Amino acid sequence: MTRCAGHMLIWGRMAVMAIGLMGYLAESGRAEDVWQTPAAEGPGGRVILRTVLVEDEDEQPMTAGAAAARQLMAAIGDAPLKAVLVSECFEDRELKEELLRGVCSVIPKERVFGSSTYGSFTQQGTAGFDSVCLLGIAGDGVSVAAALVTEMGVSKLTFEENEGLIKERLNAAGKNLAGKLRRTGHDRLLVLLADAHSPKNQHLVEGVQQVVGGDFPVTGGSANKNAGQTFVYFQGIAHADSAVALMLSGDFQVALSGRKAMDNDQVIATAKDGAKQAMNDSPGKPLGVLAFNCAGRRGKLQRPEDELAAIRQSLGADLPLFGCYCAGEVGPLDASEKTGDALSGGSGWHVMFTVLGR
Repeated sequence: MTRCAGHMLIWGRMAVMAIGLMGYLAESGRAEDVWQTPAAEGPGGRVILRTVLVEDEDEQPMTAGAAAARQLMAAIGDAPLKAVLVSECFEDRELKEELLRGVCSVIPKERVFGSSTYGSFTQQGTAGFDSVCLLGIAGDGVSVAAALVTEMGVSKLTFEENEGLIKERLNAAGKNLAGKLRRTGHDRLLVLLADAHSPKNQHLVEGVQQVVGGDFPVTGGSANKNAGQTFVYFQGIAHADSAVALMLSGDFQVALSGRKAMDNDQVIATAKDGAKQAMNDSPGKPLGVLAFNCAGRRGKLQRPEDELAAIRQSLGADLPLFGCYCAGEVGPLDASEKTGDALSGGSGWHVMFTVLGR
């Protein structure tokens, strides 16, 4: 048997195993917090990332959500949709749930995940209040497994008074979350979205790494921490005091970088430098970029569009970019904060770039 034929046989066996596992999960009653697509069909399949950013000044979130979803599906075309990542910045749960209903009126809700943020950015521009950004993950060369943990027990705890208890609970939640995910030999990236703002997010990452290992690529961000905004989304439903993980698997590779800054000029410079490093480290042709950015960094900018312009200088003008402003970021820590050998950590004041390429 040739190496290529052996490779294809392994992929086929994995697909059969994945379908069987999906059936078991549905029958065992665990489907409410675990979901997955069939495994990617094999090497060389399509991996498509597309982004859409919609602002709605009339505060009609359901209309905005549906419009964004229609635009996204048109951009994806005939490729099989695997999952959609939502970054939204509408006010309070009622409007957020309207936004989700709009998205899910076009896209099957079981494929919709994400979090409440302080705004978003793509290659086309930046947006804050009353906006939604969607990332579509599609193609037969990529698969997605998702998991949810709820009632982590840290939303009302302060780091100053309860650090030990926060660490204990988030370590356990992270380990539980990662342990629910389907694992394959082609896992490439774990995206972590949580109601656990910096510095709490570090302890959640540590729990995840107890399962996936410290050298496995992990990126993500913390939900908006303002009152009434702290939601993550799993299959189109909002959850507080919770965390969502997405495992992306398939025929692609990832390159990650992270940078910290706390003033206008350094925010711009580090964004350009971090994006450039991730691009330089990416093998082959870049397919798209995820960027989890700190809302505090944005608050230090005289013009938020200046940071995006710097990012565009490193990425080019056409590469799909999904960016959101968070209350804590997950990815490679800046040299000024990094301790230990783990690839990723949780912190604040960072921008975390992940380039998917092949």
